[in-house]
Amino acid sequence: MPHALIFDVFGTVVDWRSGVAAAVAEAFAAKGAEVDATAFAVAWRGEYQPAMERVRSGGRSYTPLDKLHYENLGIVLERFGHADTFDDQERWALNAAWEKLPPWPDSVPGLTRLKQKTIIAPCSNGSIALMTRLAKFGGLPWDCILGADIAHDYKPEPVVYRAACAALRLPPERVTMVAAHNDDLAAARAEGLKTAFIPRPVEHGPGQTTDLEPASDWDIVAADMEDLADRL
Repeated sequence: MPHALIFDVFGTVVDWRSGVAAAVAEAFAAKGAEVDATAFAVAWRGEYQPAMERVRSGGRSYTPLDKLHYENLGIVLERFGHADTFDDQERWALNAAWEKLPPWPDSVPGLTRLKQKTIIAPCSNGSIALMTRLAKFGGLPWDCILGADIAHDYKPEPVVYRAACAALRLPPERVTMVAAHNDDLAAARAEGLKTAFIPRPVEHGPGQTTDLEPASDWDIVAADMEDLADRL
């Protein structure tokens, strides 16, 4: 039994694609404007890695994901021809979409069961503020919140995984990283953590082609959070 489970959140615990698309649709409808909300959500998410890479590469100092999401929103609004549709206050309101993402159906019951067995915490690229509000919205029963704000860097940089273990005063081998993304697990394993893979085959929609199955011999491969609780 691991002493702690730490979790990727976007895609693994919550459904960012449908959640952001719903918020986008509502915001545009309120302005009497039209947009393909799902395409907009996917494009917004598409700016996520490039924005974090500028931090990881040393191109800019650590900037919380809330701010990166806000900057990326401006990029995508311009790309979709809506640079003037929302004022600054309305953009920040739409940016809060990332704090109101629906958990996958198995996430809350599975996490609740896991919490009875061990420490559970997100190890997310989301800030403490974002993760706290997301947990409040979705009823995610974390014991604490770890990740980018603790490390002042973004996964898959090694310091993020090491900082999570250090914050819990646990050696890496006593901590299991849980994710639906093989690259996240590979980075965690490289730092000595145990690994658990949970597939989310529709995270990117019905045509998803990535992370449909484990890419390595991860310590645990579970069907979902409930199955992970069963296995532990």
